[in-house]
Amino acid sequence: QVQLVESGGGLVQAGGSLRLSCAASGSIWSIGDMGWYRQAPGKRREWIAGISSVGRTDYDESVKGRFTISRDKAKNTVSLQMNSLKPSDTAVYICNADLDVDGLGYLDEYWGQGTQVTVSS
Repeated sequence: QVQLVESGGGLVQAGGSLRLSCAASGSIWSIGDMGWYRQAPGKRREWIAGISSVGRTDYDESVKGRFTISRDKAKNTVSLQMNSLKPSDTAVYICNADLDVDGLGYLDEYWGQGTQVTVSS
């Protein structure tokens, strides 16, 4: 069974740092774009960072300069280093990846379950 599993969330004070990781497991032939979304209570899920299969990165303006996305192709993982955290960053952080799971060359979108990040003031 193919799945994405996040880790690394927790409680941190404003100005602090956290590093999130997401591991893709199961029968995976190839991985396309990977990214991170977040959803705060009562708000819509929002995209915050993405990384392509060739390593090109992009960020939402709200996190640019503070968050860094990276991936390890050998381990099928994507990480998000979060620095200078603010209370407004409090949300469930959700991993996303485009996966080829049957070797036919088509990429389907997969989602993790999410990990809670809470930033106290």
